[in-house]
Amino acid sequence: MVMKWTAVCLVALALFGSFCDAQWNKKKQNQEAMVPQQTKQTFNEPLKWEYPLLAEPEPGPTVPFELRHPVPAKTVAVECREKDAHVEVKKDFFGIGQLINPADLHLGTCGPVAEDTGAQVLIYVSELHDCGSSLRMDEHFLIYTFQLNYDPQSLGPSPVVRTTKAAVIVECHYPRKHNVSSLPLDPLWIPFSAVKFAEEFLYFTLKLMTVDFQHERPSYQYYLGDLVHMEATVKLYHHVPLRVYVESCVATLSPEMNSNPKYGFIESGCLLDARITGSDSKFMPRTADNKLQFQLEAFRFKNADSGMLYITCHLRATSAAHAIDSGHRACSYINGWKEAGGTDAACGSCESGQVDTPGKSGTGQTGTSTGYWGGGSDRKIRDVSQSETIEWEGDVTLGPIPIEEKVVS
Repeated sequence: MVMKWTAVCLVALALFGSFCDAQWNKKKQNQEAMVPQQTKQTFNEPLKWEYPLLAEPEPGPTVPFELRHPVPAKTVAVECREKDAHVEVKKDFFGIGQLINPADLHLGTCGPVAEDTGAQVLIYVSELHDCGSSLRMDEHFLIYTFQLNYDPQSLGPSPVVRTTKAAVIVECHYPRKHNVSSLPLDPLWIPFSAVKFAEEFLYFTLKLMTVDFQHERPSYQYYLGDLVHMEATVKLYHHVPLRVYVESCVATLSPEMNSNPKYGFIESGCLLDARITGSDSKFMPRTADNKLQFQLEAFRFKNADSGMLYITCHLRATSAAHAIDSGHRACSYINGWKEAGGTDAACGSCESGQVDTPGKSGTGQTGTSTGYWGGGSDRKIRDVSQSETIEWEGDVTLGPIPIEEKVVS
């Protein structure tokens, strides 16, 4: 009996052990299943990615630009009469193309009394002791001084202005030691245009230009065989049309026009270089009366080490109403003599060499001033009541211009 129960107990223990072992294995498997399976990822090849390069900006086009500095505007004319002062002012007061409002400009305390709408001129008349004038004396003169005041107001409802305040001193000088009659004088007022035409300075320029004559050439370097394009100009500061001529031109190795060697390629308005050397030098057809364009084939002086050239031209300006003639012309040799303005008959004396020298009209004296790189000014003054043609003359020097030889490979 005891053996029987012992056997039963052993069987029960065996079954219980199997059951516990099964539960333990099942719990272990569940725990292993809950643990995530991770592996380290590797790359067979190294990474080749890089940050993208920024594109370089394309260079912009070369823009032809010249900063023009303002020059003093000559827009005020004064006539000092026996009892009053007569002042005329251009509405383009600053010479920039911006017309002023007449209400913004006063002669002392007085406004304009009239306006020339055709010439865009304001007219002021004041007695010598009126409009806030002042009187002072020196040893020889009584001097009445007026102040022309410009005070611009804002444009419309906007707070902007395009001109600034300005003041111009106007003076009338009367001799102290001469008899001053109180008898009325017949005024002889010369029109505004004639006064400016007779007395105002003119400025001649000579510039190197691009091939199309649209811009001033930024480089002065040339090579043999190149064409040197030049433009002669008389600057207009009033409304009287003028025509400019190149009377003569000489090339030298130094700024002194009388130095040696020298080569005169224009004489009395005739461009002789094409006739003498067979070059392509010539005047271009006129595009404006106050401009004259021409081209000169580059050259060097024989046996001269320096390739630098200076070009000095004598320029002449006259009224555009004056006819083109043998004394006022721009002639080129192009299978015969041709004039830049189309009046070929004026070139008749170029071939014979008996060129006409224009006479100096008027009674005024003519001076000459030279400015390098195209600067220059001159004027001639005469009695504007006369009928002679008014002319201005000036010498302008351009250079140095380096002329190099072309390299043959």
